[in-house]
Amino acid sequence: MAHRSRLYTISIDVPPDVHDRELAFWERAVGREMPPIAAFPDFHRTTLPGQDVMFITQRLQEGAPAVHVDIHTDDLEAEVARLEAAGAVRDRFTESGWWIMRDPAGLRFCVLEDPPGTLNAENSTLWE
Repeated sequence: MAHRSRLYTISIDVPPDVHDRELAFWERAVGREMPPIAAFPDFHRTTLPGQDVMFITQRLQEGAPAVHVDIHTDDLEAEVARLEAAGAVRDRFTESGWWIMRDPAGLRFCVLEDPPGTLNAENSTLWE
């Protein structure tokens, strides 16, 4: 099925005991405040000047520090199927409504559905 997607988010995943220091570091490193996302208070975000990419820190409930990317799409199932055909595997579906997947090397990434009309010819790729 025809749909659109884009790599949209770079996420720094950190355990709770170092989250505040990590957040402060990245705010200084990118020169921008990173306020929490209202619906997801463990996530702090900003956009970067001249970039169409969101940069976030995520407070983990468990697990080791990591970096992952998020792919945004206008058709979650079509995009997940496309990525599986490219070699990814589904890890788990979250209670918040997105897929955590693994690439062929086993690295985690997420696939999220954007609201209708968010993705267009200027900011995403059309897959047919």
